[in-house]
Amino acid sequence: MKKLLLLASWLPLMAVAQDKGMHFEHGTSWAEVKAKAKAENKYIFVDCYTTWCGPCKYMSANIFPQESVGNFMNARYINVKVQMDQTDKDGEDVKKWYTDARQIEKDYSIRAYPTFLVFGPDGQIVDRQVGGADAEQFIERCAASLEPAKQYYPQLAKYQGGQRDTAFLRKLAYLALEKYDQANANAVAKDYLSQQKDLYTPVNINFVSKFTQSSKDPGFDMFLHHADKVNKVLGAGKAEEKVLAIAANEEVYPRLRTKDNTAPDWVGIEKDVKAKYPAIAEELILKSKVRYYVFTKDADHAVTSIVAYMKKYGHKADPQSLNEYAWTIFEKCNDAKCIEEALEWSKRSFKDNEIPAFMDTYANLLYKAGKKSDALVWEEKAMNKADGDEKKNYESTLEKMKKGEKYWD
Repeated sequence: MKKLLLLASWLPLMAVAQDKGMHFEHGTSWAEVKAKAKAENKYIFVDCYTTWCGPCKYMSANIFPQESVGNFMNARYINVKVQMDQTDKDGEDVKKWYTDARQIEKDYSIRAYPTFLVFGPDGQIVDRQVGGADAEQFIERCAASLEPAKQYYPQLAKYQGGQRDTAFLRKLAYLALEKYDQANANAVAKDYLSQQKDLYTPVNINFVSKFTQSSKDPGFDMFLHHADKVNKVLGAGKAEEKVLAIAANEEVYPRLRTKDNTAPDWVGIEKDVKAKYPAIAEELILKSKVRYYVFTKDADHAVTSIVAYMKKYGHKADPQSLNEYAWTIFEKCNDAKCIEEALEWSKRSFKDNEIPAFMDTYANLLYKAGKKSDALVWEEKAMNKADGDEKKNYESTLEKMKKGEKYWD
């Protein structure tokens, strides 16, 4: 009886805790949600999520239940969750929304999760947000979605109605990109660029960089043939990086996965790339081989490819790549010379920014190279800069190092 009384005494407190966060509609249809918003003169907040989306789960578990979030959202919005995927475990409340979910996905081109849609009290779409955020950022975004001047869809309506001044087009193109509306972003960007007499101004080079994603985009020729002008604005090597990325996506990566799972025709790929992009062919093939062999976990070829790439193009590698290459060497290579080379790459990766993960890679390489005392120093530095599970992992590695254990294959 005491246990039952104790449980009963907790129930009101649990209800209060649950009430502090956002209130989401349950058991209602899309039509009923819109009718309620109109009657209460509130905006509608739609959380478009999937069952497999990590950031979606984070928002539901950590942000939506917060009191500050609930206070802001419940006073201004009718909140509803819409599951965008379909699973065997879906209940009737989810299945009831299947048709509306598909229509929402189609009408608003939802391609990333979570996507939050905002509708006015009249049921018309006014804004969208993409991606998770902390509580303060989330409230700021939702507050902005209530302001007509900051709402995306009214701005898009002005464009569709014929507004074409360049300042407006440039601002709208960036906004469309931010909202993950790629089709409209590209259309607006094209209209903006068609009005520009000089594409090589700093403003236009930065703009073109954002909207050059394929060899068919207007800016690709700028990056390919006028890299010097582009790099003066974006920084050394930025034009070449863009061309390499696009060429890889179009000319190499589609040919790496064969129907019968045989090895890629590297000779044929290299021949075709040289014919189209002779100046970057060697670098592109070497870099592509690294990615391919690391992905397929082909240790011998991965190590050989990394060493070959770094020998000729290592000066171009960014910190993230340096760390990835060094870690692969730690895991896959037992050659002393190879490990010494990787130590240099690894040290470069954090010379300007002491990222704990990069320092951990350096410590592991030192340990594998037999430099135990130095390894302990750097692993402890990495551990002290880290937190959470990352810190625990480094503590574990540090203990293995102290014991002299061999913890790699």
